[in-house]
Amino acid sequence: MDKIQNLKGFRDFLPAEALKRQWLKNIIVRTFKKWGYDPMETPTLEPLELFVGQIGEDEKLFFKFKDNAGRDVALRYDQTVPTCRVVGQYSQSLPMPFRRYQIQPAFRAENPQKGRYREFIQCDADIFGSTSPLADAEVIALSLDIYRQIGFKFATALINDRSLLADFPYEAVVAIDKLEKIGEGGVIADMVKKGIEESAARNYLAKSKALMPSPTINQIFNYLKQSGFEESWYRFEPTLARSFSYSTGAIWEIKIPGFDSGSVLGGERFDNLVERVSGQKIPGVGFGLGFDRTLEAAIQFGLVPEIKTQSSLLVTIFNSSLTQKSLELSTKLRDLGVRTELYPDDNAKIDKQFKYANKKGIPFVAVIGEEEASKNIVKIKDMISGEQTDYPIDNLPKIAANVQKTPN
Repeated sequence: MDKIQNLKGFRDFLPAEALKRQWLKNIIVRTFKKWGYDPMETPTLEPLELFVGQIGEDEKLFFKFKDNAGRDVALRYDQTVPTCRVVGQYSQSLPMPFRRYQIQPAFRAENPQKGRYREFIQCDADIFGSTSPLADAEVIALSLDIYRQIGFKFATALINDRSLLADFPYEAVVAIDKLEKIGEGGVIADMVKKGIEESAARNYLAKSKALMPSPTINQIFNYLKQSGFEESWYRFEPTLARSFSYSTGAIWEIKIPGFDSGSVLGGERFDNLVERVSGQKIPGVGFGLGFDRTLEAAIQFGLVPEIKTQSSLLVTIFNSSLTQKSLELSTKLRDLGVRTELYPDDNAKIDKQFKYANKKGIPFVAVIGEEEASKNIVKIKDMISGEQTDYPIDNLPKIAANVQKTPN
């Protein structure tokens, strides 16, 4: 039998990489909480009809199939559409305006390449129940604040208003959204391919480039300025179109200057989507953050700390007769909040236990040998400096204070 490996476009994350991902997720969640957003989750599997007709031309990327009961189902394509189902379904019990964040995997039948995977984490935040530009401005400010909290010196929100494109056919909007990738000639060719006359295509492109900020955009800019963001963090981008068919008002993407893998976040107002999904007329605005691209950018700019393990301390077992003392020490230190491992083999030689700590990157090792036990002390070795310190075994708070050098 051939060795089984993970499927193309689906990834494994070993601890060193998973810890970096956890570091980023913690920052994002802290920022969501700071702005007053509550968590929400939706099922991985939804009825296919939930997504059909809502996404636009990327419906070809649905992971869809028939379940055992013969129903047409799809893996979660995005989080906005299922959330609109939830908001409509539970509208009577939710406070309005309703702020929510969601961090779960999404699935798309992409052609896997750098930065594009078939399973990936999405981080969304939305406000439902308000048509005010203040809601648009808030979620844009929140999205920028996430990158500020990660440590980027600056990120740029490119902002437009889909209402400015209201008289453009959807095919023209989708083509214009590709301007940066395929250039003006490619945009015109794409419109012509979709049935738009060349002269009309040129006119749509020219009109998009000549757009001026709407009153909504001006209000958003004022909000961002009052929120402490310098003007380098945001600008009007008339050819930004966003290809989602449900976009209705403010639209934006965030890019990191110097990071060349595309935008790291995108958002829009979608006032009709809840009604299209559930029949309930509830406006919404929000964004989806590209978790993988954001992490790649943070790594590129040296913002991610080197984290090998979450353990602060390894308690060794000197020999089987001293197992109980090592076990007691481990338990008491955990009770004091120290992230403590006990080596799980009382027959292992002490040098093997030290090698394990080194390989895993555990910063401190505790030893209670025969001599230490007789003196009622524990020896703590700093694995980075090599310094060893003896502590009275009953002075656990002092031990805890000296080994609490644990990554977030």
